[in-house]
Amino acid sequence: MARLAGRLPFDKAVAALRYQKESSVQTLFESFKYQGNKDLAYYLAKVAARPLYQQSFFDDIDVIVPLPLHDKKLKMRGYNQAACIAQALSSLSALPVDENIVRRVKATDTQTRKNRWQRQESVNEVFALLPEANLSGKHVLLVDDVLTTGASLSACGRELWRANPAKLSFFALALA
Repeated sequence: MARLAGRLPFDKAVAALRYQKESSVQTLFESFKYQGNKDLAYYLAKVAARPLYQQSFFDDIDVIVPLPLHDKKLKMRGYNQAACIAQALSSLSALPVDENIVRRVKATDTQTRKNRWQRQESVNEVFALLPEANLSGKHVLLVDDVLTTGASLSACGRELWRANPAKLSFFALALA
């Protein structure tokens, strides 16, 4: 995917839906991201990923890692929407989800009103590997809800590379 190209090595990257302002996809995302409808995130991810499963997208992946939320935002929202999406992918592919690989150590403001440069700057040194991270030789699928500039996925992916995975791939439910 062009937005991630050249930032770090990755095997494959996909976004299932197109996110546009004032679209039905935006309305659905706002419902699961800001109005507590986490079942909707799970449902959308499962439906969106079904064709990928049929095309063998998940065949060589070993573990699914959702992009983490900072504890403060997690407490406020009540759940991590990327983890809901990861669980849906897991239910379809039978791959394990591991939320004990990386954490968000620095709270950041919402990215929605930032330009490309501001987004990249705001995610520097935001993620940290957890001591129990064991990715050596594994193919990791990093999952997020919306891919806009790729700043968060790239920053988290760089941190994951420190755990020596064999491959890194990306799944975003939508591309903005």
